[in-house]
Amino acid sequence: MSLPVGHALYESRTQSSYVHFPTTAIVSLLYVMEDGSSAEIAVVGNEGIVGVALFMGGETTPSRGIVQSAGHAYRLRGRYLKEEFIRAGELQRVLLRYTQALLTQMAQTAVCNRHHSVDQQLCRWLLLTFDRLPSNQLTMTHELIANMLGVRREGVTEAAGKLQRAKLIRYSRGRIAVVDRPGLEARCCECYGVVKKEFDRLLPP
Repeated sequence: MSLPVGHALYESRTQSSYVHFPTTAIVSLLYVMEDGSSAEIAVVGNEGIVGVALFMGGETTPSRGIVQSAGHAYRLRGRYLKEEFIRAGELQRVLLRYTQALLTQMAQTAVCNRHHSVDQQLCRWLLLTFDRLPSNQLTMTHELIANMLGVRREGVTEAAGKLQRAKLIRYSRGRIAVVDRPGLEARCCECYGVVKKEFDRLLPP
């Protein structure tokens, strides 16, 4: 199926009938506060599945699943996935390993948001996002990135300006491209490396 930007795959505290396997789309898992402010707790792309609560037994989750970058995904009825999951075969083992990697990403995101600068958070977010994109270009406004990171838009604008002046990224009219990937990784905090290493360990190609 086609997934447009901003499309909600599931809402907070509601039970979804489907799970989604993104192929070219990227989905943000967001926690939304009572005042409407939000922050991204994880990002899911072609390495993962959206809807782990369905097979983990919780059925619902307090987060929202929102399409961050338009693209496509496979959609499967949740009951079919649960039927296969309880067979305790290879699919169950892969899904459990993926869930462990996802928990690592969530925990590291919380640490990063608390202890690292907006510049470092933006580097981490860009690297995780571009790892899941089929191209080297992302269409995303500073305001949307600020909502993902849970920071002020001015902070993202300043941080993006620093990265562009350092010739690490190119940003123009809502389009972001990574120009110097090694340089961006060098500027990033340890959080990106921790998450990537755990995904590579648990879900090798």
